[in-house]
Amino acid sequence: MNILITGASRGLGCEMAAAALERGHAVIAGVRASGADNDKLTALAAAYGSRMTIAELEVTDEAGIARLAGQLQAEGRTLGAIVNNAAILTARSTPIERLDMDAVVKSFDVNLFGPMRVVKHMLPLLTVKGASIINISSEAGSMTNAYPGDYPYAISKSALNMFGEQLHAYVRDRGIQVLSVHPGWMKTDMGGENAPTDPRQSANGILDLIERKIVPDASSKFHFVDYTGKMMPI
Repeated sequence: MNILITGASRGLGCEMAAAALERGHAVIAGVRASGADNDKLTALAAAYGSRMTIAELEVTDEAGIARLAGQLQAEGRTLGAIVNNAAILTARSTPIERLDMDAVVKSFDVNLFGPMRVVKHMLPLLTVKGASIINISSEAGSMTNAYPGDYPYAISKSALNMFGEQLHAYVRDRGIQVLSVHPGWMKTDMGGENAPTDPRQSANGILDLIERKIVPDASSKFHFVDYTGKMMPI
């Protein structure tokens, strides 16, 4: 299947692209224009040829997303999965009294409005049987386990979880799986070197969810899981 991954230039997105290609999928790796020369993605494109497409995709640029969707449609390409991975973490550990509201607005623009824009324009291409929309969320977005700090990131991820629930209700009759996925605390630029989880481990778990090798508990009211398919408290 064709898997569209946003924020694919590094971290989890890059590892997901590599793991998906290894499994025989085709990947559309969405990157910002400034990340187009990523060495690892370039190497993947050289190794996998036409199965690897590096596409300019800035999640805050709706016109650009629409152009890419039109291009894929013109090429007759359908999607089997959309992975909304692009995200930013700003104002880390900043108390509310010193919080820059511009950081909050920017976080929502990328972490919530970005996935909304992508789904808005790419959903018509998501026609493969058993397709998936995977929104990369975070345990920080759990209202049950709310903590003080990381306000822009946590609140935007909580809102992303709500968007996922709305999407699930909208597309479930089409057989499309919608999951908000906590990828674990990973060794990435965002997670830092002290993180316990290798991003490839998380990437493989998310691909197992996309391929339905792991099926979350159908009795759960919500669709917020970790990369192993375990339900997360919303």
